[in-house]
Amino acid sequence: MLKIILSALFSCIVSASCFNANATVNIGGTRLIYNGDKKEVSLSVHNPDSTPYLIQTVVDNLTNDSQKPPFIITPPLYRLDGGKENLMRIIMSGSLPQDKESMYWLRVKAIPSAPREKNTLQIAVATSIKLIYRPTALKDINVEKESEKLSWRVSGDKLEVTNPTPSFINFNEIIVAGKKLQNVSYAAPGTTTTFTLPSGVRSGNLEFSVISDFGAVGSLHSTFI
Repeated sequence: MLKIILSALFSCIVSASCFNANATVNIGGTRLIYNGDKKEVSLSVHNPDSTPYLIQTVVDNLTNDSQKPPFIITPPLYRLDGGKENLMRIIMSGSLPQDKESMYWLRVKAIPSAPREKNTLQIAVATSIKLIYRPTALKDINVEKESEKLSWRVSGDKLEVTNPTPSFINFNEIIVAGKKLQNVSYAAPGTTTTFTLPSGVRSGNLEFSVISDFGAVGSLHSTFI
């Protein structure tokens, strides 16, 4: 009986057509800065395809925190026809610390419409960008300059970076002794973040670059560890 079910399932998958598997929508930016002196921020979503999409947008915590993010998105769910653009509004609905930045994931899922035919597989395309809340007191902060205040040390096979600043420092790359670290992410305000060093590397010249508010890669910083 199990073999029959598996065989039927396999046949269904093989015969299914992937409808617009490579199609997607264009998001207006790689990150979104929410300045504390603003009542709301907006994000554009453009559909360059001829296929209509159902767009769903949510804000998630960076970690598996059960606390609901203090933001409302309008509209959270809508249809976006081919060649059209829509502007979503993100509104703060709660309170956040005013002495440091807060960061969240803004996730946009695009589900293409499909013909009403049997064995048609719909592919949802999901895009995540960083939503950074920046308090009014920090509105003139320069992430590039703040990254110069980072301190670095090696602990075993780990690279530790301490961020004494109130800003999230998002890394583009980190290189130690000519070898690039894998899966580098960010250093949160007032914390120490740990990355795994390449095999055999324990010291040497450290180079790193960070990503600006506009998604551009900054200059290469250098120090010795």
